[in-house]
Amino acid sequence: MKADLFRVLDRKKDISTPSTPSLCRDEIRTKSLSEPPPTTTAHLSGTEKAPSKWTRRKFTWISTIAFISIAIIVIVITVPVMLLRNRHSPDDPSYSQQTNRPRRAMDNFPDPGLIQFNGTWIAYGTNAAINNTEVPHVPVATSEDFANWTRIRDYDAMPTIATWETSANHWAPDVIQRNDGKFLLYYSGELKDWTRHHCVGVAISTTNDPLGPFTPHDKPVACPRQHGGAIDPSAFRDIDGKLYIVYKADANSIGNGGTCNNSKKPILTVPILLQELEEDGVTPVGDPVEILYNEDIDGPLVEAPNLIRTQGLYYLFFSSHCYRSPGYDIKYAYSTELQGPYVRAARPLLKTGDFGLRSPGGATVSQDGTKMVFHADCDSSWRCMYAAAIDISVNSTVTLASL
Repeated sequence: MKADLFRVLDRKKDISTPSTPSLCRDEIRTKSLSEPPPTTTAHLSGTEKAPSKWTRRKFTWISTIAFISIAIIVIVITVPVMLLRNRHSPDDPSYSQQTNRPRRAMDNFPDPGLIQFNGTWIAYGTNAAINNTEVPHVPVATSEDFANWTRIRDYDAMPTIATWETSANHWAPDVIQRNDGKFLLYYSGELKDWTRHHCVGVAISTTNDPLGPFTPHDKPVACPRQHGGAIDPSAFRDIDGKLYIVYKADANSIGNGGTCNNSKKPILTVPILLQELEEDGVTPVGDPVEILYNEDIDGPLVEAPNLIRTQGLYYLFFSSHCYRSPGYDIKYAYSTELQGPYVRAARPLLKTGDFGLRSPGGATVSQDGTKMVFHADCDSSWRCMYAAAIDISVNSTVTLASL
């Protein structure tokens, strides 16, 4: 636009002052902004018309520029506000009207495991304080309707520990019932001879009660030290009655630094492994099978696997990225065969910003595929448990449903 204005002014100057030497672009710009343009129109009745035209033209330009500036300001302010509303912030009135949004169920209760027994829902959580031996190794909460949860105060489902582990940092417990009525509690225990690294332990209930207490076995059930150990076990019984656990080989714990110790090259493969067990829940059958691993889109790792079977398909829920980052999420994949291959869904089930959540992850889904518990950041130091209903469609798409 400015270039066109210069060309118009140049033509007018050539017509009105042919003997004037040519001027450079900067001199033309200065002159055109400080003086009214010359005119060849004769003065009528002694009145100067050119200055009036210049004043009107200047006013028009100023008005146009002001209008454009105001429009830009409005756009800059309005668009971010609209985007923030679309993120379903809790301050947005529409947030409370979403019937399928997850329900905040329990403060400071990360990595929840889930089981239903005689109509009661039971959740088991990571111990509430890192490196604190005074808190329960395995805290427990219960619910009759899946919406309202109550923590069992001053109760530890596993009051004693195994000889191979430290007394702190018990993570991600999960419970399943054996055929003899006893219950098995799988968990991540910190190695006494290799602190800051974990392996998968198992504890057995002393009675036929899913609340325990549980007595730990004297050896880990899965401990791939070549992969940095193992965490996040989840139990699964297939339709043929065979018992399995899925867990994360904790390779990023021996990585080369960066985010979650595995974002600096060479980046290590972090696999999710499937291990068949004897009915005792302790004895491995064969070697573990890798069923998923971290890809570029997952950042430094995948973790928190959970396996169910419904509508003839196996569904593997898992998290990716570092749990401390906004990229932490809940994803899923499905397969016609237990050992895969698993087809990843096109998008995460939950990610930061959905329903106002921050860093959702660590999900466990009920075996019928209708309920889910998971954690998300709820302030600077806590991860809260959330409860949600889910729906799995015939085209293998998982969505949140009304609770």
